[in-house]
Amino acid sequence: MPVNDTSTPIVSVKPVVLPAPGRGEDLRVRVSAPVTGRDLPVIVFSHGHGWSMDGYAPLADFWAAHGFVVVQPTHLDSRRLGLPADDPRTPEIWRLRVQDLKRAIDGLDALEAAVPGLAGRVDHGRIAVAGHSWGAQSAGMLLGARVLDADGVPGADMSDPRVKAGVLLAAAGLGDDLSPFAAEHLPFMRPSFAGMTTPALVVAGDQDRSALTTRGPDWFTDAYFHSPGSKSLLTLPGGEHSLGGIPGYEVAETTDESPARVALVQRLSLAYLRGVLCSEDTAWKEAAAALEADPQALGRLQSK
Repeated sequence: MPVNDTSTPIVSVKPVVLPAPGRGEDLRVRVSAPVTGRDLPVIVFSHGHGWSMDGYAPLADFWAAHGFVVVQPTHLDSRRLGLPADDPRTPEIWRLRVQDLKRAIDGLDALEAAVPGLAGRVDHGRIAVAGHSWGAQSAGMLLGARVLDADGVPGADMSDPRVKAGVLLAAAGLGDDLSPFAAEHLPFMRPSFAGMTTPALVVAGDQDRSALTTRGPDWFTDAYFHSPGSKSLLTLPGGEHSLGGIPGYEVAETTDESPARVALVQRLSLAYLRGVLCSEDTAWKEAAAALEADPQALGRLQSK
């Protein structure tokens, strides 16, 4: 069934704890869902470095209010966990992040049961992943992206066939363009998008200048230009790494605060996921046409 166009009240439950043997501690997850509706599709969201299941309310609440079940795991790099740099898990956090997302999908029955009134209303066949910054790399791995080793050989394929679509927000680009610091300390930031075949919307700000790369803001468009298959790219003029403020309301790290820009990301990401996950839904075509026709549009859209 298509997702309802109207906003509805939501319910959110946290923490839902999923057993995670070998992780060092169990996985804590927040689940948000509309209080009404059936056959609800799922978005599993991966937060940026240092954040937690409590971040990204502008996106999570919006998606849930418009018909999605939103699942937000807290990764081990969260500031609230305070994992020390010399913890033996630290070099593997990038990999553990991907496992967190898979574990959340594996645990959908338990997550569904933890939210009052949600049981039996979730469509386990329509799952998307989304993520911001480091979370975008984590989500991209489930779409088919892989990490190259020092010799340029692709690592393990960690894609998940249960995932039908993705939204990658400020996703890091190719590792050949890393700054010396990033190349030394963040060797996992060498993605290959050659196998990222799952449909995805890539969102990038054209003023997102990062100390992690020797290139400019176009680095954050690599996931679109270097991946095969059906993809769309939303470029935000004036947008920096927070894309107007998606990590949260009045968050100090937002350097380009713009409620209008956040609203555009909300609408376009929702429409995109509807378009992919709900084949009879026309929201994406309509949103794309409206953006193209708007002489004062806050974003530029291209697709392949």
